[in-house]
Amino acid sequence: MKFSFVRPRAAMAGVLVLALLGGCATGPNADPRDPLEPFNRGVYSFNEGVDRAVLKPVAQAYNDTLPSPVRTGVRNFFNNLADAWTAVNALLQLRGQAAVESLFRFQVNTVFGLGGLIDIASDADIPRHREDFGKTLGRWGVPTGPYLVLPLLGPSTIRDTAALPVDTWGNPVSHLDDHGARYGLYGLRIIDARAQLLRASSVLDEAALDKYSFTRDVYLQWRGASDYDGQADDPSARPVPAPAQ
Repeated sequence: MKFSFVRPRAAMAGVLVLALLGGCATGPNADPRDPLEPFNRGVYSFNEGVDRAVLKPVAQAYNDTLPSPVRTGVRNFFNNLADAWTAVNALLQLRGQAAVESLFRFQVNTVFGLGGLIDIASDADIPRHREDFGKTLGRWGVPTGPYLVLPLLGPSTIRDTAALPVDTWGNPVSHLDDHGARYGLYGLRIIDARAQLLRASSVLDEAALDKYSFTRDVYLQWRGASDYDGQADDPSARPVPAPAQ
């Protein structure tokens, strides 16, 4: 097994947690969910700069260059990998139906959907669930902790940051021996995810909103609801997607 990508992310999470212990914001206007707001806003601004300079232009070129069926196939492929990890976490949460459905989705799409490029399971009305190790911790009573914005990775919480090394290990891509293929797939996943949010981020850019607060509130609402509902969590059903940093 390869852990070369897990260790840097684990180290980053540990350094961030230690650095944040003394950086809590106080005052009558502080959001109790976001005691690290000054630090988080600084990281958010950094992420916004990276997005404007690199991610958004690349995502726009990706949308303009690749036809829609190809982009759909890319999205289906990564969703199929996520179904496998969802099955593991649903089992850890003792959610038998979600575990079985997620495993069945993965098997059907992998075997009959050309390795997951075609989402046959959705056409067969097999619901998609979204579970990760952060939600597994939440299932067993671990609180989310303060809101946290990670460099390049965007919105998170202390609990979800602590779960990152396990979630990274659970991603089949992280175990590829070919480093070029591994990081190429990571990059493709990031670009595809950003491309899906181009329209939402454009609307947010044009609105007279505090984008930081809006992103935080949507993310925390989504994570708080998805921790305990036990329902299929289809990203298309979320009320408003949080824009990529």
